[in-house]
Amino acid sequence: MRRQMASKKSLVVEYIKFEQMLEEISKGKRIDGRKLLDPRSISIEPGVIEKANGSAKVKLGNTEVIAGIKIQTGSPFDDTPNKGLLIVTAEILPLAAPWAEPGPPNEEVIEIARVVDRGIRESKIIELTDLCLIERKKVLAVFVDISVLNVDGNLFDAASYAAVAALLTAKMPKYKITKEGEIEDTGKQISLAAKLIPVSTTVALINDTIVVDPTLDEETVMEARFTLTSTGKDTICAGQKGCSGGFSPAQIEIAVDIALKNGEKIRQKIKKSVELAKKK
Repeated sequence: MRRQMASKKSLVVEYIKFEQMLEEISKGKRIDGRKLLDPRSISIEPGVIEKANGSAKVKLGNTEVIAGIKIQTGSPFDDTPNKGLLIVTAEILPLAAPWAEPGPPNEEVIEIARVVDRGIRESKIIELTDLCLIERKKVLAVFVDISVLNVDGNLFDAASYAAVAALLTAKMPKYKITKEGEIEDTGKQISLAAKLIPVSTTVALINDTIVVDPTLDEETVMEARFTLTSTGKDTICAGQKGCSGGFSPAQIEIAVDIALKNGEKIRQKIKKSVELAKKK
C-alpha cells in the first residue's frame, strides 16, 4: 500500500515528484543523481565571523548553516562545581525557508540544538573540567550559536559540522588566578583545547530503503530518520531517532556501519579545513 505523502509546514512534495523519488530509489538511485549512500558535496569555511571566538560556515548541498562561538567567564552549576558550561542554541532565519518565522524556536529548531549539543558533549571534544578556573566559583562558558541560512534538508549534519569546525578553530582569552584568588585576563589568546572530532551522519528510511543525507524533498516523504555521531573508526557516541516510522535491527546495524564509514571521510574534510584556517 502506498504511504500517504507527508508535509512539512506549507511545503508538499508534488505527487509526480513523489512517484519519481520512489521509482529512482527502487533502482538504487535518487532524483538528484546520487547513489543511495552518497552524501551531497560539502564545503567548510572556518573563521567567517571576525568578532566571534570561533566560527564556521558549512554548505551541504544547498543547505547552508553558520555557527559562532562565544567564550566568557561565568558561574558553574551547583551540581557540577568543577565543570565549565556548554550551551548550544539554534535558529532558522526567516529568509532560510518559506515556512520559517521569527520568534521563539519551535520543536524542530530545539531538536537541532539538542542533537548538536549531545554529539559535542558525549564525544568529549571539550572536557568541561578543563574549563574550570576556580572550583565552585568561576568557570568558562562556551556558547555555540547556530543559524540556518538556507534549508534544503539534513540540518542536523550541517549544523553539527559547522559547530565542530567553529570549536576546533576557536580562540579564547588566557586567564590567570591572582594571589587574591581572583580571575585576571592576561591579554593573551589561546586555543580552545578541543580533543576529538565528532561527526554526525543522518540516514532516512524511504519506502523501506536507507538513504544518506536526505534533501528537503526526501525528508517530506521519509518514514524514519536516524542521526548517529561518531568519534572514530569504531566509536558511536550519540544517536537520535526521528519520525514515527521505525528501523529494524538489521537496518540499525547498516546505519551504524554507514555512520562510521561516512564519519571518517567527513572527519578528514573538517581536519583539512581547520588546518588551512589555522595557517592563515
